[in-house]
Amino acid sequence: MAVPQNTIAIVFDYDQTLSPNYMQDEVLFPAFGIDPPKFWQRCHALVREEGYDNELAYLKALLDCLGMDRPTNKQLRDLGAGLKFYPGLPEMFDEFKTGLLRPEHETLGIRVEHYIISSGIKSLLEGSRLASHVRAIFACEFAEDSAGRIAFPKRVISHTQKTQFLFRINKGMLEHSQDVNDHMPPDLRPVPFEHMIYIGDGPTDVPCFTVVRQHGGHAIAVYNPDDASRTSFRKCYQLVGAADRVRHIAPADYRPGSHLRLLIEQMVSETADKILTRRQRDVEENTVRAPKH
Repeated sequence: MAVPQNTIAIVFDYDQTLSPNYMQDEVLFPAFGIDPPKFWQRCHALVREEGYDNELAYLKALLDCLGMDRPTNKQLRDLGAGLKFYPGLPEMFDEFKTGLLRPEHETLGIRVEHYIISSGIKSLLEGSRLASHVRAIFACEFAEDSAGRIAFPKRVISHTQKTQFLFRINKGMLEHSQDVNDHMPPDLRPVPFEHMIYIGDGPTDVPCFTVVRQHGGHAIAVYNPDDASRTSFRKCYQLVGAADRVRHIAPADYRPGSHLRLLIEQMVSETADKILTRRQRDVEENTVRAPKH
């Protein structure tokens, strides 16, 4: 029996997508006196000289730098309260609770959910002002030792592994204990890919852009309009040009009336209309008319 497919999922990357800063630079490094340029140089050296994956390199370098000063996950969550975002956030999530969908969409039970998939640190994001607005956060996690301090990465999410979590959303398997590789027929998947909008900022989001677009969903690449070097813009421009990874790029401004907000709102509206039209068609096709006298 098919399940209602009434959910529209807006899925966000975090660093450079929801915030102009890297979360580690913004709240973690200042708290522990870590020099950002030296830290990232160490990470690049681990990747270049010792063959580390990028995400494992930064997690190892972080633990090495912290040494005996390693915090608990709770302390990381406390630090996450200081994370800052692009204009319009987190207010956009409250504003989307009313007016984003039309009454006929809401009557049908159509709803919008928000997700974050990041290679950053989950505990920081869980402590941020965004956490209460999203259905789930998928990011790197640390296990704790007997004293409660972070001890070893227990979950690492690389840019290629991020697509796994799109399938978790697609299948409704949000718990890590659920095997996302289990077969599930399309009509049992609560969030079809064509109901997804993925928002990211650059090459590390290409696998997610590709999966969502190939399955009929939407993808938006955002850039920092205050980046005087235009590096952020060029990353997006390349994605929409010959690479053809996305069809839309926009400044990372989430305030009402901005280009990005207009794109998101239009994509949600069109997707909701498709759900409504499909439901009306299904009702019409499966209705047996009473005999007329």
